[in-house]
Amino acid sequence: MLTYFLVALGLSMDAFAVSVSSGICIPHMQTRYALRAAFAFGLFQFLMPIFGWLAGGAFRAYIEGFDHWIAFALLALVGGKMLIESREIADEASCDDAASGGDRKKRSILDLGGLLILAVATSIDALAVGLSYSMLGAPILGPAAIIGLVTFALCLAGCEFGRRIGTRFERWAEAAGGIVLVAIGLKILVEHLIKAV
Repeated sequence: MLTYFLVALGLSMDAFAVSVSSGICIPHMQTRYALRAAFAFGLFQFLMPIFGWLAGGAFRAYIEGFDHWIAFALLALVGGKMLIESREIADEASCDDAASGGDRKKRSILDLGGLLILAVATSIDALAVGLSYSMLGAPILGPAAIIGLVTFALCLAGCEFGRRIGTRFERWAEAAGGIVLVAIGLKILVEHLIKAV
């Protein structure tokens, strides 16, 4: 259960960072927009692991001998990507950059189309995690529900956090999420290697 919660925290950091950014760039955001954004991020973070798990089921019989290596590689890639992205997070000036060349609303969580794009983009990592769960033969509905609920709660808090605090924690959140996923990937690999001895 703790592992599922830690995976949920790691996966939700992309969406949390977007929520913090939105809180910074839209200081007078109405509660209904924050709720809608949190619901969208949570929903896609719930669905994507299930899709990944279903896709992985089709290949499980072919890769049982090295599935733990695949799970480790997927989690390490996702976590490593998050660590790299944490170094690239821009400061508050990015609010103006996002508006250049078009209407700021169309590139934010205020626009439903923009919100859906952001929700899908931030949940692609969850697809890979669902695939790794499938490779390990682990159940998915419980972990997916935890991922969705944690993401919903963190995104709701992130909108308010960004409005009140600013960019100070955005980079840290992304880096922490990456570290957690890499650590869980290492844990899975070590456990399987110890069992094989």
